Amino acid sequence: MKARGRVLERATTAAVWSAAGLVALVLCWILGDVAWRGAGRLSWGFLTESPRDVGRAGGILPILVSTLALLAVAMGAAVPVGLGSAVLLSESAHRRERFGALVRRGLDALAAVPSIVFGLFGNALFCHLLGLGFSILSGGLTLACMALPLVIRSTEQALRAVPVERRHAAAALGLSRATTLRAVLLPAAAPGVAVGLVLGIGRALAETAALIFTSGYVMRMPESWLDSGRALSVHVYDLSMNVPGGDRNAYATALVLVALLLLVNALAVGGARRMAGGGRA
Repeated sequence: MKARGRVLERATTAAVWSAAGLVALVLCWILGDVAWRGAGRLSWGFLTESPRDVGRAGGILPILVSTLALLAVAMGAAVPVGLGSAVLLSESAHRRERFGALVRRGLDALAAVPSIVFGLFGNALFCHLLGLGFSILSGGLTLACMALPLVIRSTEQALRAVPVERRHAAAALGLSRATTLRAVLLPAAAPGVAVGLVLGIGRALAETAALIFTSGYVMRMPESWLDSGRALSVHVYDLSMNVPGGDRNAYATALVLVALLLLVNALAVGGARRMAGGGRA
C-alpha cells in the first residue's frame, strides 16, 4: 500500500509539473512569436510618432496615450469602488449575510458576461444616456465595470484570509475599526489586493470589443477626457484584420501592449510588497 501510494504521489507530481511546464511553454511561444515578428519594427520613432497611411507607417503615440488614459479612468473608478465594496463584504458579513451572498452572486455573474455585452451596456449608458459620447471617459468607465468583479472578489478573499488574531490584537490595543483596517488588515492583504489589480488591469488592457462601442476608433491624439481615442488592442485588431500590409505594425503594437502589461503588473506587485512590508514593520 505504501509503495502504491508513493507511485501515485510521484505520478500526481509529474502531472502537475507537466501541466505547469505546458502553460509556461505556450506563454513563451506566444511572447517569442510576438517579439520575433515585432521587434524589428520597434523603435523610438515608432513610440513617438503618429500613425500614417491608415497605420501602415508611422508610430503609435496617440494610441499609446489613449490607452494610458483609458487605463487611468478605469482603475481610478474601479479601485476605490472595488476596495470599499470588498471591505463591506468582508467586515460586515456576519450582519448582512443575505445581502453579501446576493452581491457575490451578482459579481460572479458579471465576471462571466461577454465583453461585447459590456460594450453595448457602456454605449447605452455612458455614450447616450449620460451624454458622454464616444470618449475616453465612456471607454474607461466601461472597463471599470468589467474589472470590478475581479477587484472586489480578490480583495474580499484577501481580507478574509487575514488571521482573526490580528483583529483581536488590534481590538485589545484599543484601535478603531478604521485604524485596524488601514494599519493592520490592508497591509496584510496587500498581495491578494495586488492579484485583483493585476487581473483587472490585464482585462482592461486586453479589451477590444467593448472599446469599439464606447471609446471609438479614431487614431488622432485625444485632447480631453471627452475625446474619442483608440486603444492598443483595437489598433492591433484593425491593422491585422482590416488594413492590408499592416501586419508588421500590428505585431510591433502587440509587443508594446505586452510590455506595458508586464510593466504595470510589476508596479502593482511592487507596490503591494512595499505596503505589506510597511504593515509588518
